[in-house]
Amino acid sequence: MIVTQHSGRKANQYFVRGFNLDHGTDFQTRVEGMPVNMPTHGHGQGWTDLNFLIPEFVDHLNYRLGVYHAELGDFGSAGGAEFHLVRSLDRPFTTVSVGQNGLARVVAGGSARVGGGDLLAGGEARSYDGPWERSQEIRKFSGIARYSLDRGSSRFSVLGLAYRNRWNSPDQIPLRAVNNGLIGRFGHIDSTDGGSSRRYSLSGSWSRTGGSSTQEVQLFGIRSDLDLYSNFTYFFDDPDQGDQFNQTDRRVVLGGNAAHTQQLQALGAPHSLKVGLQTRADIINGLGLYRTQAQVRRGTVREDRVRQTGTGVFLEAESRWRPWFRSVLGLRGDGYTFDVESDRPENSGTRSAGIVSPKASLVFTPSRATELYLSGGFGFHSNDARGTTITVDPATDELAEQVDPLVRSRGGEIGVRTSPVRGLRSTLALWALNLESELLFVGDAGATEPSETSRRQGVTWANFYRPIPALSLDADVSFARARLADVPADENRIPGALENVFAGGIAWSPERGALGALRVRHFGAYPLIEDNSVRADPATLLNAEFGYLFTSGVRLEATVLNLLNSRAADIQYFYASRLRGEPTGGIDDVHFHPVEPRQLRVSLRWVF
Repeated sequence: MIVTQHSGRKANQYFVRGFNLDHGTDFQTRVEGMPVNMPTHGHGQGWTDLNFLIPEFVDHLNYRLGVYHAELGDFGSAGGAEFHLVRSLDRPFTTVSVGQNGLARVVAGGSARVGGGDLLAGGEARSYDGPWERSQEIRKFSGIARYSLDRGSSRFSVLGLAYRNRWNSPDQIPLRAVNNGLIGRFGHIDSTDGGSSRRYSLSGSWSRTGGSSTQEVQLFGIRSDLDLYSNFTYFFDDPDQGDQFNQTDRRVVLGGNAAHTQQLQALGAPHSLKVGLQTRADIINGLGLYRTQAQVRRGTVREDRVRQTGTGVFLEAESRWRPWFRSVLGLRGDGYTFDVESDRPENSGTRSAGIVSPKASLVFTPSRATELYLSGGFGFHSNDARGTTITVDPATDELAEQVDPLVRSRGGEIGVRTSPVRGLRSTLALWALNLESELLFVGDAGATEPSETSRRQGVTWANFYRPIPALSLDADVSFARARLADVPADENRIPGALENVFAGGIAWSPERGALGALRVRHFGAYPLIEDNSVRADPATLLNAEFGYLFTSGVRLEATVLNLLNSRAADIQYFYASRLRGEPTGGIDDVHFHPVEPRQLRVSLRWVF
C-alpha cells in the first residue's frame, strides 16, 4: 500500500495491487468499527479521508489484502484495514514540531483514572503553507476523548472524535505550462481552488470474553461535511469564466456492528465459528455540484438528497483439521437500498440490490517456520446511488446510462510465509483479481462513465527482519499487470495502474540514546492512457530521520523529507485541458502534482 497526496489536504491517493484507488474505492477502511469510506460522495465513490486521525493516538491496525475475508464487505475487493486507537496513556505527553514552509504542529494528550475507568483526552493543531507559489494555508484541528472501563470479562468504551480543516489547493498542473515557463513546478493555474472539511463522531463499544466464546457490539454516529473547489481543465468548457466547480457533501452516518465467536469441537477437530452483522445508513442532504468562479457559484449542475442503507451478515469458520492443516471458510450476504431525490425529477428514483460472496482459504504448515496458503473468494463495491437512477446527464442534457448498484469482484491467491531465521518474516504471493466492471459515478462531471471488465495479476514479496530489538529492516517488492478485458489489445491498459513498486527501510530505535531511520519508495513507470502511448515517469523518494531519546522522557527528532531533492511527481494524469489563448479543443497533456522539495522538520516530545 502506497499513499500519496495530490491536492491540498483532501483525502489521499491510494495505490495497491495494480489499483489506483483514487480516494479509496476498493480498499475498505475502518476506525474502531466505524466505516471511513463514504459511498455516494460528492467528490469520489468510496471517499476515504483519514486526516482526522492523530498518529500519536493510533495503537495498531489490522491490515488485510484480497477478497478472502468475510468481515470485508463494500469497498473490500483489494483489501482493508482497521485502525485501533489507544484506550489510555501511561504518562501525559506534549509534542511540538516546526519546519520549513511554515510547518507548526502541537499535539498533547493524557489520561486519568475516573470512576474505575480510564478517561483519555488529546488534541492536535497544525498549520502548514507548503512550498507552493500560492500558500496552502492549512489550518487543521483534531481532538479525541475516550472513556474505557473494564468490568470482569467485559470491556466498555465511549469514543468521541472531532476534526476541522481548511486549505488552499495546489492542484495538478499541465506539464506544458511548466516547460513553457508559464508557471514554476510549484505554481498554479487557478489560485482560488481550495476546500474545507469537518468530521465529528461518537461511538460506543462493548465486548465480552467468556470461556469458549466472545461477543462484541459497536454503535456509531458520524457527521461529515466537505466543501471542495477544483479546476482541472482551466478554460476548456468555459473560455471566459473558467471551469472551476464546487462539490459539497453533507451527511450523517448511523450504524452498528455485532459479532459472536464460538469455540467448539466437532468432526474430530477444533473450530472457531464467527457470525456477524454490519449495518449503516447514510443520510445525505447536501450533495451538490456547482459551476463556480473564484469560489462564487454561477450555476447548478445538480443537487440531490440521498438515503442509502447497506446491511451485511457474514459467517466464518476456521477449522484446524490436522496440526499441519487448517481451513477458513466464509460466506457473506449484503443488501442495499438507494433512494435518490434529485433537483431534476427524471433523475430521482429508488433501487435495491443484493449480493452473496463466498470465500475460502486453505493453509498448510509443513514446518513450524513455513506456511503455505491458497485463498479465493468474491467481493464487491457499490456504485454511486445517483448513477443507479440517472436518466439524463445533468451537464449535457443527453440520455445517460444507469450503472449497476453493486459490482462483483473475484480473486485468488497462492503464497508462502516463512521465517527461516529468528526475527525474519518473508511472504511471497501470486494473486489475481477481476472486476466485472469498473463502472463509477464521476463526481467531477456529475455523470456516469462506464468501463469494461478489468483483470489484474501480480506477485508481491514482503520481508520484515528484526535481528535485535532495536534494529528493524523491511523490503517489499510488487509487480502487477492490469488490463481491461474485451477490448483490443492495443487499447486495454488501465490508466494509473501501477506496474512495479518498491518500498523499504531501516530503523534503529533503542529504548534510549541515538535513533534514526531511512525509508525509500519507488514507483515504476505506468500507463496514463489506454493505448500505453503515454506513460508516467518513475518516481523515487528517500526520507530520513534521526534523533535522541533522553532518559528523562524527552525525545528530540529531526526529519528530512525528500532527502535527495527528487523532482518526481506524486501523481500524474493525461487528459485534455485548455489555457488562455490555446485552441478551443484544448490540448492533451500530462498533468502532475510534484512531490515537495527537500525540507527539514524538527520535533520535541516531552513525556511527563
